[in-house]
Amino acid sequence: MSSIADNIGSVTRRIQKATLKAGHGPGSVHLLAVSKTRPANDLRRAYSAGQRAFGENYVQEALDKMEELQELDAIEWHFIGPIQSNKTRQIAEAFAWAHSVDRLKIAQRLNDQRPPSLPPLNICLQVNINNEESKSGCALEDLIDMADAIEEMPNLSLRGLMAIPDPDQPEAELRSSFRKLANALKHMRQEAPRCGPLDTLSMGMSGDLEMAIAEGATWVRVGTALFGPR
Repeated sequence: MSSIADNIGSVTRRIQKATLKAGHGPGSVHLLAVSKTRPANDLRRAYSAGQRAFGENYVQEALDKMEELQELDAIEWHFIGPIQSNKTRQIAEAFAWAHSVDRLKIAQRLNDQRPPSLPPLNICLQVNINNEESKSGCALEDLIDMADAIEEMPNLSLRGLMAIPDPDQPEAELRSSFRKLANALKHMRQEAPRCGPLDTLSMGMSGDLEMAIAEGATWVRVGTALFGPR
């Protein structure tokens, strides 16, 4: 069985190869280790192998790990799960990123509850890229209005977009979903140029990260390929 360190090395090489093939700059694509349900010791092993960014879906589980791993000074916590209104304060206080902001009410609460001692919370707007009834996310046509409203929230930094396309759809449709998200970000840069860096596309997972990188991903969210099956 491969170690977590070996797996990180393997995935990092995949990312580097895909980045080079896509013609993107070295280091322009970042690995987010999806660590939900994984014990803190697995994260510690990944950290020892050089991984710094970890994505969590469940607030209380994440807070417990933060407490257990507080000696890891350079660790960076990303929230990637659905955001409930009653969890926004904990996310605003404890995380560096929230990838799954899907409505203005959540953005406003995160802004209002972000401690002034911390830098602005980096956020991505989660898009329901294929209008699936079972998926969270805002509609493409709402992005510009949301970006304009978030631009007035000083404790948030709107970094870009996130989506979770159905990985079981045909390859051509999956590629089209990634491209659609990338085009939406380009449109936002044109129509809302003052609304944050808009430099981030959070898309792609263990099985499709090469395709996502080819279409412009800057963060790929990988769990199984790093930590093994749950």
